[in-house]
This record gives sequence, C-alpha cells and structure tokens, in this order.
Amino acid sequence: MATGCWLESVGDFVNRLGVFARVAALWLLVYAAPVHAEIDHQAWTALLQEHVRVIDGGQATQVDYQGMNDDRAALRAYLDALAAVSREDFEQWAQDEQLAFLINAYNAWTVELILTEYPDIDSIRDIGGWFGSPWGQDIVELFGERYTLDNVEHDMIRGWNRYNNPLIHFAVNCASIGCPALRNEAYTGEQLAAQLDEQTRLFLADRSRNRIEDGRARVSEIFRWYPEDFEQGWMGYQRVGEFLADYASALGATAEQADALLSGDMAIRYLDYDWALNDIPGS
Repeated sequence: MATGCWLESVGDFVNRLGVFARVAALWLLVYAAPVHAEIDHQAWTALLQEHVRVIDGGQATQVDYQGMNDDRAALRAYLDALAAVSREDFEQWAQDEQLAFLINAYNAWTVELILTEYPDIDSIRDIGGWFGSPWGQDIVELFGERYTLDNVEHDMIRGWNRYNNPLIHFAVNCASIGCPALRNEAYTGEQLAAQLDEQTRLFLADRSRNRIEDGRARVSEIFRWYPEDFEQGWMGYQRVGEFLADYASALGATAEQADALLSGDMAIRYLDYDWALNDIPGS
C-alpha cells in the first residue's frame, strides 16, 4: 500500500474514532448522568455548626446571630443556591429530598429575616410592626418567585398534600425560645426520617415545654395551633393524644399514662409559648 493511502486510512480511522468518542460522551451525558441535580446543603450545615449552640443534648439550641451576621455572605450564597433550583428539577426529586429542601429553606430564610433587624429586636414578632407579620414578609426567593415564610410552611410543606408529616412542626424553627430547637445540621433526604424523629423526641423531652403534671399532659401550644395535622391520619395518628402516647417515653409518661393518652382519658393543656429571641445571651 502506498504511504499516502495508508496515512489517509489511518486518518479516516482516527476521525471515525473521534466521532464515536463524541457520540459516546453525549450518550453518557444524556442517559448516564443524573436526570436532576440535588442541592448540596453542606454550606448550611457549616453555618449551623459554627453558630448554633446545643443545650441539654439538643433539647434546645441558641443562635449566635452576630456570628451569623458576620458570615452573612455565606448565608446569602446558600440562599442564592436554593433560589437557583428550578421547580422542574425540584419536582423530579424524591419527596424526602423535597421536604428537606423546604425545611432548610424555611429555617435559613428565618435567620436571614432576623438579621435584617438584629440586634434591635427581642423577638421575631417585633418584625413587621402593628400592621404586618414577620411570616408575611415577601422575602423568600424560590422557583423564580418571591414567597413568604407562611407560604413555605403552610402552602408548600403542609398545603401541597404530599408530605403529610406532623413531625415537620419540630423541625421548622421560628427563632424563638418556645420553638423546637434549630438543629445544628441541615436536613437531608437520606437522613430526614431519622432527623425528624430525633427532633420530635428531643422537643418532647424538654420539661419546660412538654410534661405530664397533675394527671394532665401539659404540652406546647404547637399542638393547639395545628391539631388537624395530628388528627387527619398523617402517619396513622387520629388525635393529638395518640401521637403523644406514641412518644410517651420522650414525654416522660408511664405505661398507665400512655394508655390514658391513647384512649383519650387524659386531659391535654397547653403551656405558654415563649416568643423571646433564641439568641445567645450577651452575644
């Protein structure tokens, strides 16, 4: 074979190999790559671990809002990453991943809301004035729109009728002492069930907010505000008492008291909610 013809054959083979490589690469991108990109919540975890003080083994936490303010750029970068997620991608995620995303968004935007007024507030309820509400502020950027914290909690987490999980009330944090603790790590889809269960047990184990006393269950006002979430069959519960009976050990109830809760024979009363800011004293 003439040298020229041989070189031409080699060149043709290389070209064909190049085309094959490009086609193979395209196939990998289209078919082998994930259909959707799940967001990494590590940046939120880093902020929480740096600026959230855990008390009594996690029954309560305090937030170093001044430290959060010093790291405001990192917080804003995380919020921007949440805002960059499209609704189309979000809808492709598993439900636990969706719910973790929404809880993290609620908690991170609540911190951002506090920072807009900090240190000149003693309570989240100081924001909004006489004719407004902190939860009605149009600040949350998600899915190309602006929402309120109420929208995220009530319209999405509770209102989409897809998550149906009463344990979310022990994960979303309203920046108040009376609220369940702000967990010092982000929620994730793969760990969500365990995280929610742990947060619930820790909250119910805090005797300043939940206890059995004088033959009655004296519990957080959360159960008075959202009884329907414990009464419509979510996770199998039909009444608040059934839920409390299921978590009797955390509540400190005896077997006899748990039976009374389960049967509806124990009265349930509600303790006053402490709306003071959950910041670190003196920070």
